[in-house]
Amino acid sequence: MSRVGTMDPDSPQVVVVGSCMTDLVSLTPRLPSAGETIHGSKFFIGFGGKGANQCIQASRLGARTAMVCKVGDDSFGINYVENFKKNNVCTDFVFQTGAAATGAASIIVNAEGQNAIIIVAGANLLLNPQDLTKASAAISAARVMVCQLEISPKVSLEALKIAHKSGVKTIFNPAPAMADLAPAFYTYTDVFCCNESEAEILTGVPVRSPSDAGAAGSVLLARGCSLVLVTLGGEGCVIVSKEDPSPKHIATHKVTAVDTTGAGDSFLGALAFFIAHYPQLSMEEMVKRSNHIASVSVRAAGTQTSYPYRKDLPEEIFS
Repeated sequence: MSRVGTMDPDSPQVVVVGSCMTDLVSLTPRLPSAGETIHGSKFFIGFGGKGANQCIQASRLGARTAMVCKVGDDSFGINYVENFKKNNVCTDFVFQTGAAATGAASIIVNAEGQNAIIIVAGANLLLNPQDLTKASAAISAARVMVCQLEISPKVSLEALKIAHKSGVKTIFNPAPAMADLAPAFYTYTDVFCCNESEAEILTGVPVRSPSDAGAAGSVLLARGCSLVLVTLGGEGCVIVSKEDPSPKHIATHKVTAVDTTGAGDSFLGALAFFIAHYPQLSMEEMVKRSNHIASVSVRAAGTQTSYPYRKDLPEEIFS
């Protein structure tokens, strides 16, 4: 895929500025207590990181995508570049550095599919404004730009500003959440998407139900963004927007989860795809379809390995 200009027919439709992590995954009957050693049943190494996950899910659904990120000059970094290429993601803005290792995530998954995760950001935190400058033409020519907080917040905010200035739809996923998030994040974001725990950290409102999520979403909306989504795992999602400030709960079908790791990223990657390709759909309809895709992802182990391709999904999702 070539570097882009506004008239380039191959220019990325979805650009993700964010993180890459190598996932080190252990499956266990239950999560260990502090100081406890338990036997696991399986171990594997996979590809993860919120940004890369979201980008690859969008790509598997059919969006032309580009990733703006930084990996280490190590075997994990080299393997990640190849992983992007295998998933048809433009790697023009995947930068490598010898100054830090590729980001890594240690993930424990129990028999119910729940997880505990420790991340070491590594090279992700070295993505800088100069790197963004190299990717600015691609960002400005995209239909949707997505970013999160597994890279430097300063870089995420600058990416939002570049996209916003060019009229590109912006999706911001404030994860991991920061209680003191800069106010500008809200004003440069079109779709502000967080889960229950992130909403609680950002607002101080405990989120235990859809009505709680609506209350937290209303607090976030008042800070300046156009639309807030609070995801609730198996309970679906709550939408609050400037156009319709009364919270709407979009339920999802219950499924038996094998592994919930990366389900939120599957949802966001799908949402970016639908915003880019089906802008005529209502947000409620986009959320329903994205919920369905995320529910497919939790039925298989692993993160990106569980993400469905378009060919694996019912055709009516794309009509």
